Amino acid sequence: MKTLRQLLASKSGLLATVSPDAHVFHALQVMSDANVGAVLVLDEDRLVGIFSERDYARKVILRGKASKDTRVSEIMTDKVLYVTPDQTVDECMAIMTEKHFRHLPVLDEKGKVIGIVSIGDVVKETICAQQFIIEQMEKYITG
Repeated sequence: MKTLRQLLASKSGLLATVSPDAHVFHALQVMSDANVGAVLVLDEDRLVGIFSERDYARKVILRGKASKDTRVSEIMTDKVLYVTPDQTVDECMAIMTEKHFRHLPVLDEKGKVIGIVSIGDVVKETICAQQFIIEQMEKYITG
C-alpha cells in the first residue's frame, strides 16, 4: 500500500489555505475556487486549524451567524489531528473511519504542512490498489 508521501506526489501541489483572521465568506470562496471541502488554517506557516463545509453548516448557518461577519478563527476546528507522510493509505483510512473525518493534514517531521488528504483521495487509492491485485490474480489464474 502506498504511503501518504507517494499519494501526495500524485496530487497537485496547490494547498487551499486561509489565515485565522479571514472571514468565513473568504474561506468559502477559496474552497469553491479550489473545488475542495476544507481549507487549512495557517498562521504564517504554522497549522492552527482546519475549516470545512461541516464547520460552516454546523457553526455558522445553524447558529444564525453571517459568513461575511464571522472570522474563521471563531468557528474552525482548532484541535487538528494530522498524519505524517510515511503513514500508509490504509492507516489514514482507519483514522478517518474511526474519527469520522473527511480531511487530514499531512505534516512533516518538523511540523510543516506538506499537504492534505481527503476521504476521496484515500478511497480512490484503495480502489486502485484492489484493482491491481484483482488484475494480478486474474493473470495468475489464466496464465
